[in-house]
Amino acid sequence: MNRSLKDYSLLVLKGMGMGAADVVPGVSGGTIAFIVGIYEELLDSIKSINAQSLKLLFTGKLVEFWKAINANFLVSIVLGIAISIFSLAKLITYLLEFHPILVWAFFFGLVLASSWFVAKTISKWDIKTIVSCIAGIAIAYYVTVATPAETPTNLPFIFLCGAIAICAMILPGISGSFILVLMGKYFYIMDAVKSFNIIVMLVFICGAGIGITMFSRVLSYALKKFHNVTIAALAGFMIGSLNKVWPWKQVLETYTDSHGKVKPLIESNIIPDMANPDHQVLMAIGLMLFGFILVYVLEKLSAKKQ
Repeated sequence: MNRSLKDYSLLVLKGMGMGAADVVPGVSGGTIAFIVGIYEELLDSIKSINAQSLKLLFTGKLVEFWKAINANFLVSIVLGIAISIFSLAKLITYLLEFHPILVWAFFFGLVLASSWFVAKTISKWDIKTIVSCIAGIAIAYYVTVATPAETPTNLPFIFLCGAIAICAMILPGISGSFILVLMGKYFYIMDAVKSFNIIVMLVFICGAGIGITMFSRVLSYALKKFHNVTIAALAGFMIGSLNKVWPWKQVLETYTDSHGKVKPLIESNIIPDMANPDHQVLMAIGLMLFGFILVYVLEKLSAKKQ
């Protein structure tokens, strides 16, 4: 595909959107990829990194290798993701700690709208797609209510975390960051990014690289052979994840992490006081609507461009 410099700049911005989402536990970069219309090309490009393309690399055919893996596209997306992760890691962790309701409200609007538009792409609803959607909702919901664990910090486990989390990051609705929370390594990885711990980051990236190249093949095959069923499952993942990104929560039980900080362990969703809403509730509702409208506008622009 021939793209201009403007197109690649836009891809970097889309990658930044994915990176920003991946930093937030409960929001998937795959959801953003779906919203901005690059999901299937992303899967196909990752899948193209195989034995055949690597043979081109190792035999010195660099130009052929570059074209075979759609590298201009991949580099643009990865660059955007990296810019977001390194620039937003401190900001997002700060906002989640001091302004969680506003952050979750914005992403709730994003995920709610995107689940609707993803479901609209299903050409035929039948028993298989309905069952697939319900299964996706159930799996995502279970993930959101599972209890975080205390786990080791050795490098093999960090490698495993990278391999598992990246698979979730590319699935719309299943948050890789939240998988890291469940594995007890979200704040550990975020601290590594903020402190630029190269060894931990490299091991995590290697695990992510292996995981995504293997998983993308499975997902790409499913999208081509069982498109409606797969899309229904992905829409279900998004709907099920809404439980996690609901802004208003009550902490029922806490735990102390390895850094001695008290973190919420078990939370339940609550309804804010709408009879007498305060300033924060109104701001949260406004951000929720903004997130929904943003997805709506992006979807309309994407449809117009197509």
